[in-house]
Amino acid sequence: MAALLLGAVLLVAQPQPVPSLPAGPEVPRQLGPQEPMRTAALLSEAPLPDGAPPNGSVRQLPQTIIIGVRKGGTRALLEMLSLHPDVAAAENEVHFFDWEEHYSHGLGWYLSQMPLSWPHQLTVEKTPAYFTSPKVPARVHSMNPGIRLLLILRDPSERVLSDYTQVLYNHLQKRKPYPAIEEVLVRDGRLNVDYKALNRSLYHVHLQNWLRFFPLGHIHIVDGDQLIRDPFPEIQKVERFLKLAPQIHASNFYFNKTKGFYCLRDSGRDRCLHESKGRAHPHVDPKLLNKLQEYFHEPNQKFFELVGRTFDWH
Repeated sequence: MAALLLGAVLLVAQPQPVPSLPAGPEVPRQLGPQEPMRTAALLSEAPLPDGAPPNGSVRQLPQTIIIGVRKGGTRALLEMLSLHPDVAAAENEVHFFDWEEHYSHGLGWYLSQMPLSWPHQLTVEKTPAYFTSPKVPARVHSMNPGIRLLLILRDPSERVLSDYTQVLYNHLQKRKPYPAIEEVLVRDGRLNVDYKALNRSLYHVHLQNWLRFFPLGHIHIVDGDQLIRDPFPEIQKVERFLKLAPQIHASNFYFNKTKGFYCLRDSGRDRCLHESKGRAHPHVDPKLLNKLQEYFHEPNQKFFELVGRTFDWH
């Protein structure tokens, strides 16, 4: 009898096979609402290249993604959200869902790009290009259909100018020439509708693609212009959307007169965004600026109807 009992114990103690994660470029099936967390727990047990993680910490697939928009204020939003003790943010833009080379590595690679966090923390990553990439919504939905998405938007015309300014400075740093903004915006006397920066500001077009896979209630739209003027109320709305306890306070923000925008105060330490943020836009002829604003008038109205709210855009 003792031998039979011993045999039964050994049979129960046999390790059960762990299902492997898909390694190909496409996830073949949708994951249930809790599966991303179980997957993260399984993968977090693998040895890490920089040694064992602190006791109790894991890498989790993001429960929230800042999907865009480029030059909408995504870095500012991530830095402000990182003030919350229950948020763990990926430091760099991961580009998992929009870059084929990264996506082909599978969810295991994606998880390895996430920060170590405590199980109760919310992991967040931001890649602004996700919003305007056609393949991304379906891929995110396949990973986790219940994920909460953050989308920060600015006045489309101002966003175009910021987009141009970033590319201009990138060329200047490399000592490469770049055409004046009038040459980029205008072709044959008309707005150059093939200019990619204009397309990125057609918010209703890109949001419709996301709404094919996610209900509007899963996408919180942050007013990027308001975040610049008065960040605390916008961050409060984000906390509520993410079901986070209110841990970010008005005292965490202070206006830096030298830089001309709000900086952060965390545990007595002050920090501002990188100097590349908040650059002055090049001067634009008022007539051209008016033409740009007129171009976005109808698309803006379509966007307002889509989301059921308006924004203070030109």
